[in-house]
Amino acid sequence: MTTATSLDGTFNFRDTGGMPVTSGGVTAPGIFYRSDALSSLTPKGLEQLAASDIGTIVDFRTPAERQMAPDRLPVSRPFHVVELPLLEGAVTGLVQQGLQSAARGGDPAEQAKAMDAVLAQIPTLGALYVEMLEHSATTFAELARLVASATVTPPNAVVVHCTAGKDRTGIGSALVLDAVGVERSATIADYASSGANLSGEWAERMYGMVAQYGLPLTDQIKDLVAATPPSAIEHALEWVDAQGGSAAYLQSGGLTGAELAALKGRLTGA
Repeated sequence: MTTATSLDGTFNFRDTGGMPVTSGGVTAPGIFYRSDALSSLTPKGLEQLAASDIGTIVDFRTPAERQMAPDRLPVSRPFHVVELPLLEGAVTGLVQQGLQSAARGGDPAEQAKAMDAVLAQIPTLGALYVEMLEHSATTFAELARLVASATVTPPNAVVVHCTAGKDRTGIGSALVLDAVGVERSATIADYASSGANLSGEWAERMYGMVAQYGLPLTDQIKDLVAATPPSAIEHALEWVDAQGGSAAYLQSGGLTGAELAALKGRLTGA
């Protein structure tokens, strides 16, 4: 089995190996991957996944998201699929209901009022991330546990994904990397690279879906859908730092000291 460098049909897949660690050295390749959804894998992408060292797939999407776009997986071998749904980071049902109500209204003034109410509910990315962190320590701890507890025999790598692979996956990846001592600047740069990966075809498709609800494509909406400004992850990590840091945050969600040590060992060799 080989270390995966790409999965055809994804836009935001990558290995977190090779990132500089504060104590020296870099993170190990072929251990922890991150991606957008695996729902559009091509036949080539399915072959690449089957030949890869990936054995565990962590899916942060909600049941509704999974139903709309189920992952495509090879049938040539089994995968350990772990569903850890995170609502924060998805377009919430409340906003969707508001959009649908606004679209159904016959009175233009009432429609405009309903749309203003919807727009007022949409948070900035930084605020969205803090809300996610406030409610999801156990979920992120489970992601770290899965990476830490992987077997030594391939396929033993873990890939985590949501829909875009930038928000829920971005926060989860940043926490794991930060907890094992990856340089903060490298963690921020990794998060920020998702924006470039998603620009173009993927982003335009998502903008079209937003437009179907009648929501204006403001800069705030575009950021929420496809952008990854460094300031957003910096805001999230500042909140984590105030809680004692990423390692302490994951431990607050149930990660044990032994599991944290195993995580560091898997990713950094320490």
